[in-house]
Amino acid sequence: MPPLPDTKANFHHKRSVTGPIPHQPPKWMPAPESLPIWQKFTAPEGMDLESVQRSFCRHVTKTLARTAHNMDDFAAYQALALGVRDRLIDKWNITQQHHTKMDPKRIYYLSLEFLLGRSLDNALLNLDIKELYRDALKQLGFRVEDLVNEEVDAALGNGGLGRLAACFMDSLSTLNVAAWGYGIRYTYGIFQQRVVDGYQTEFPDYWLNFGNPWEIERLDVTYEVRFRGYVNKIVEDENTVRYVWEGGDKVVAVAYDVPIPGFDTKNCINIRLWSGKPQKEFDFASFNEGNYEKAVEEQKTSENITAVLYPNDNHMVGKILRLKQQYLFVCATLQDVIRRFKKTSRPWSDFPGQVAIQLNDTHPTLGIVELQRVLIDEEGLSWADAWDIVTKVYSFTNHTVLPEALEKWAVPLVADLLPRHMMIIFDINLFFLQDVERKFPHDRDRLRRMSIIEEGHPQYVRMAFLAIVGSHTVNGVAELHSNLIKNVVFKDFVEYFGAAKFTNVTNGVTPRRWLYQCNPRLASLITEKLGTRAWLKDLSQLKKLSVFADDQQFQAKFMEIKYLNKVRLSEYIRTHANVTIPPDFMFDIQVKRIHEYKRQFMNILSVIYRYQRLKGLTKEERAKEVPRAVIFAGKAAPGYFIAKLVIKLINSVAEIVNKDPDVAQLLKVVFIPNYNVSLAEVIIPASDISQHISTAGTEASGTSNMKFVLNGGLILGTVDGANIEIGEEVGEENIFFFGKLADQVEEVRHANRYRRSDVDPKLRVVIDLIDQGVFGDPRIFEPLVSTLTVGGDYYIISADFESYITAQDVVDKAYKDKAGWSKKAVMCTALMGKFSSDRSILDYCKRIWKVTPCAVP
Repeated sequence: MPPLPDTKANFHHKRSVTGPIPHQPPKWMPAPESLPIWQKFTAPEGMDLESVQRSFCRHVTKTLARTAHNMDDFAAYQALALGVRDRLIDKWNITQQHHTKMDPKRIYYLSLEFLLGRSLDNALLNLDIKELYRDALKQLGFRVEDLVNEEVDAALGNGGLGRLAACFMDSLSTLNVAAWGYGIRYTYGIFQQRVVDGYQTEFPDYWLNFGNPWEIERLDVTYEVRFRGYVNKIVEDENTVRYVWEGGDKVVAVAYDVPIPGFDTKNCINIRLWSGKPQKEFDFASFNEGNYEKAVEEQKTSENITAVLYPNDNHMVGKILRLKQQYLFVCATLQDVIRRFKKTSRPWSDFPGQVAIQLNDTHPTLGIVELQRVLIDEEGLSWADAWDIVTKVYSFTNHTVLPEALEKWAVPLVADLLPRHMMIIFDINLFFLQDVERKFPHDRDRLRRMSIIEEGHPQYVRMAFLAIVGSHTVNGVAELHSNLIKNVVFKDFVEYFGAAKFTNVTNGVTPRRWLYQCNPRLASLITEKLGTRAWLKDLSQLKKLSVFADDQQFQAKFMEIKYLNKVRLSEYIRTHANVTIPPDFMFDIQVKRIHEYKRQFMNILSVIYRYQRLKGLTKEERAKEVPRAVIFAGKAAPGYFIAKLVIKLINSVAEIVNKDPDVAQLLKVVFIPNYNVSLAEVIIPASDISQHISTAGTEASGTSNMKFVLNGGLILGTVDGANIEIGEEVGEENIFFFGKLADQVEEVRHANRYRRSDVDPKLRVVIDLIDQGVFGDPRIFEPLVSTLTVGGDYYIISADFESYITAQDVVDKAYKDKAGWSKKAVMCTALMGKFSSDRSILDYCKRIWKVTPCAVP
């Protein structure tokens, strides 16, 4: 009788070895006589016209089971994507084999978000084969541009954090760094945003409905992940005690790989995403008993973990799911990292020399605890030896200075889901506080402030504190942000560890995506003027454009490209938001996640003020005004009531303003729904002015500000985040600053607590218009308005409003000087060399990870 199949898991063809292993022979190699056959039929795909056409037609007929007679653009996109993926995989295989052979130190970038956007156009450009494919497909009856637009954005992120991770992966690949990204393969992404009666309404984002040609399912790369259960204490002798975590619920993490090509290199690295699956998809016993729901219960429970990006955590079920997401992510990742390390048969003492793990914010912080658990419970290392390894491996990027945004988890929740980890966290905290007390004796308040466990009912685990204690380096993402970390947010930790542990790596963006891909006309103009494409890998070369800033002919070409980009955006808005905006209007844009600290609320209040002022002008006075289109886009978290009210107010104001004939030629307001990377690629090149108006000291960095300026858009912003460094680079004459400085904000807040009725007179006019029902039922907006009048105005909108309005007037005056504005726009693009993600990654490599490139020869 044949043996029964493995019933413990459906994923029983489990990978143990990948590729030849240094220092020992591989478990399998082809026989010498078969090598020529392997080499013949695994040769990389051709890069000529006929090979591309053959590949396309093969995928149409063999992969998609279509013919030339039943094709449409989406099927053609799929065939094109699969053909390009074949070429990516050729590079991916060569890269991974080279890294395995050379065995360099690898970087593991852990992020719960990777906001990749569309992959096809990016791959065509990075592989430098777009023109080849354009010619090949034209002969087959298709336009590459049409097929690119058939791709659905990968819904693997929400905002700047995820897009930063995507930019960093592009740079790691381009710079030939041996690196892997790790994240979660969300089934539905965050949500698809639609506007219904002016309100944000969330719908599932079915981005995987028709498959994803850019991912490779790895059913042989699976790991068990345990939740709940109990911890057994085993006393082996009087000096040896060990703990075993047993029982509980198990799910399986399955790997999906996404190749990431570098630009102008053979290097192609990988993002490995985890999807939750059940150990047993179908309970046949329950089915036979007639309990059909229980038969698939395990499948539903397991798949729910990775179903949605950051499930709404304003209720307990959401909190449990989110914590499960984070642990499944780090548990599977570390098993994969350790498997790869163990192939080399190195001792554990070599682990920090081979592995660098970067935590992108606090979401992967449980990885610190998990590695300590594996080393002491499963590998048998002593606590001290294990902790020495852990703290040499991890480094932590902090992305916020807002106290309320610093992640915390209730101790009872962690203890229930991860009982062994909660024990280890308590031990980490105990040993840490003992060291703090030795250094600062009798300072009980310091111990309370620095404790990883926040006392209360219940107690909470402060994840940022855990990340700091468990990492060798902590970095902020802009100079101001990093200084606030050192001097305010984590001041106690700086005094304990010393300033050397805390550093700054200013964020950057990839010029390949955010200029070459999204603004091809401008990229071509730059290449033509500089006589080379080298600027795409060395953005500092853009500085050479500054000599053309006063050249009228160059200005005309530059601004003609801006105009064409505005035409493209205007058409998109007409189609998707049903608002017609003349492209000769000034395009004033604020696109980002909707949050109180980003102050979209202040922006729309200023729009109301502008509307009221324009209504009061004579016809002759209106003729002197600058026509302005104020454009918003961004998503509010589903449970963020105030942020969602801001979206409602924007749409209510738009409804009135856009129908008013008195201002039809001077003011338009639009909210574009469902903001994502592909939409950003249309919006950013079209901006004349972009608003980055966060309360000073609240925005860690911002990266959208860099993208706008790189594309010749000027910033209207506060002295906050990376705005400061952008101003230093492009010159204060080319940026419009306003508002209180970071060190003044707390003083204003303190005053607001005692003078809540003090509202700026111009702002009072706006509030009165809302209260009078000019923009709909005022009761709807009462909770929003009350944040200004009785809520203490925490984000100091009133204190900044006068300065903000004045800055808007300065913008209008500057825009009237067409030559002057053109020069500013050119200088903005020319002086953005610092803000490449390549520079950021080189900074990480040199100062934090201590790695050098490992280029494929």
